[in-house]
Amino acid sequence: MNSETQISLGSRLKGIMQKYSMYIFLVVIAVVFQILTDGTLMRPLNITNIILQNSYILILAIGMMILIILGHIDLSVGSVMAFVGAIASKMMIENGMNVWLSVFVCLIVGALIGAFQGFWVAYVKVPAFIATLAGMLLFRGLTIVVTGGKSIGPFPQAFQYISSGFIPDLLSGSGIHIFSLVAVIVMLLFMNFMAVRKRSKRKKNGIDVESSTWFFMKMATTDIVLIGFTFLLAQYEGIPNILVILAVLIFIYNFITTKTVVGRQIYAIGGNEKASKLSGVNTRFTTFAMFVNMGILAAVSGLVFAARLNAATANAGQGFELDAIASCYIGGASAYGGVGTITGAIIGGLVMGLLNNGMSLLGVGVDWQQAIKGIVLLLVVAFDIYNKSKTETN
Repeated sequence: MNSETQISLGSRLKGIMQKYSMYIFLVVIAVVFQILTDGTLMRPLNITNIILQNSYILILAIGMMILIILGHIDLSVGSVMAFVGAIASKMMIENGMNVWLSVFVCLIVGALIGAFQGFWVAYVKVPAFIATLAGMLLFRGLTIVVTGGKSIGPFPQAFQYISSGFIPDLLSGSGIHIFSLVAVIVMLLFMNFMAVRKRSKRKKNGIDVESSTWFFMKMATTDIVLIGFTFLLAQYEGIPNILVILAVLIFIYNFITTKTVVGRQIYAIGGNEKASKLSGVNTRFTTFAMFVNMGILAAVSGLVFAARLNAATANAGQGFELDAIASCYIGGASAYGGVGTITGAIIGGLVMGLLNNGMSLLGVGVDWQQAIKGIVLLLVVAFDIYNKSKTETN
């Protein structure tokens, strides 16, 4: 092996470490807790519980990541979740409204709340930290007014299925959910076909592509991980409904942020708002629209959480805004805006979820769990900043 090849291999390994450090960290946490819990972490029932327990945080993290890329933040999402859950309980339980009509009205309420906060931030130029801190107090207070400080439940069964239901096994597997496995394999075949087709087109047009070895290795790794993960879920009840909702949201927001003009504008505003404005981007409207988007996602998250609890309570969603923000920063968002990905927010949320679940299985108290999560957040962000500063120096 000559020196040139050795340098190239070393550079590639460094690049992999920098680009996929959070994925590696997630795998390390999973392996450590799998060993410490004697295999309980990766049991099908526990994997399903991790998904159900963290779905609402992951939904919040998607919207929060977009705001952080823009250079803003939303401290009110936990209170908005609780308020939307309270509105849903009033409509479905106390007034007997149709479930899906109530869900639609709740999404409208979330959009209006997002518009209210977006107006103060985008057009009045109130710092997002202050505007959403006010929103946090306002909507927490309104939740107590709506619920009267009591828990309201239970919700209709159709609504509960949003959070606690599973996709039906149309192939009637015995002891294993065959339909889940078949659905994921078909989806992966389609994704692989599209990826190969895209690579061929790029090569045909003379655009640089990664080496075929690296390309097929990444594809095979993704396929093995997703099929293995689905196989674990299939041994319990299969794919939960909420995982389907989450996958659709990840796909849509990943597409918007990476493939559309709006996505490029979001990164441009976060990188340099004045330059974006001078180049013709409507920075105010884009910021306003992304707060509306955050309001809608907070409403979705509030509905999922209410369906899981099977009740609306005044204390719902407390501290969830901090979990969502932490997920984004662990997932690679920059405190200065302009940097971050939707996939990163999801990986960050899963790191937090695995830490919570693993420590709970080991019997670690809530007080120590908070302290350990704080240290992890600090170390991960410091490592990320160190990596980036080293790359810039090089």
